[in-house]
Amino acid sequence: MTLLAPLLEMFFTVRLCQQRRASVNTINAYRDTFRLLLSFAQQNLGKKPSDMLLTEIDAPFIGSFLQHLEKDRGNSPKTCNVRLSAIHSFFSYLALERPEHGGLIQRVMAIPHKRCDRNIVNYLTQPELEAILKAPDRSTRIGRRDHAMMLVASQTGLRVSELIGLRVEQLVLQKTSPHVRCMGKGRKERVTPLTKQVVAVLIALLKECGDKPDDPVFLNSRGGHLSRDAVERRVTKYSSMAAKTCPSIKEKKVSPHTLRHTAAIKLLQAGIDRSVIALWLGHESVETTQIYLHADLTIKEEALQKCSSLPEGRLIRYKPKDSLMSFLDSL
Repeated sequence: MTLLAPLLEMFFTVRLCQQRRASVNTINAYRDTFRLLLSFAQQNLGKKPSDMLLTEIDAPFIGSFLQHLEKDRGNSPKTCNVRLSAIHSFFSYLALERPEHGGLIQRVMAIPHKRCDRNIVNYLTQPELEAILKAPDRSTRIGRRDHAMMLVASQTGLRVSELIGLRVEQLVLQKTSPHVRCMGKGRKERVTPLTKQVVAVLIALLKECGDKPDDPVFLNSRGGHLSRDAVERRVTKYSSMAAKTCPSIKEKKVSPHTLRHTAAIKLLQAGIDRSVIALWLGHESVETTQIYLHADLTIKEEALQKCSSLPEGRLIRYKPKDSLMSFLDSL
């Protein structure tokens, strides 16, 4: 009888922390998945998580858990796929540690990811972005911090995790080549240049909030790092305020990642090559930036104008003059 608890503990301490050196974000995501799974198992099996057996967490049970996420918790197929990836990673580890359970592991690994819709990315136009940046009350410290945070996000395209983890020592605000350094997804460090406007705002913010190298750039009320949820709430609040003066914002679901998409679209509309945009955003592949080509309507409108300007004329079918080609066509 194989207990689940020691295997799960080994997966986090040995596999993720020691062998893979997984990032904090990855560990947290996997932790949340197994918290949900164990809570669901406790409700349905009537056993404490520490007493559960590996054989009880089989493929049908995992299928019920995924169905619970989608129907009861209202999770999207994309979110369910993320949870399933964490479970697959755990059972892939078990294949080496507990080969005697190979049949159970194989059936769990055979659970497929759900296909999900790929929507066009959501981004802000220049008037919408300006309206949101004007929303914070910059007569207060919180307002000045939030304005600086959204301005940096919309210009650099930093992810939320990179934004809240940003420290003072990662900013280079000198007159020549000002930039920000960050450790992004996949442990890839990248450097992103800053505009004069952003530099001026950040210098003023650091004078007010402190400039110790280890201090977070965007402090919370207790002097620590902002949480992901806090940033989500601030952006949602300001987008609602900005919608009063810019009604088109009401039609969009604005999130911190929308600011990242906005930075990418601005670069694309400026004629920047896709490979440079991929480096700017820290994408794993240039193909990832393909989503912005689908989202930008102006590029398609320019293509339509070029097509509509073609000279009109009667189409004539091409007839090859070569005798062999004529023979093949006559067959």
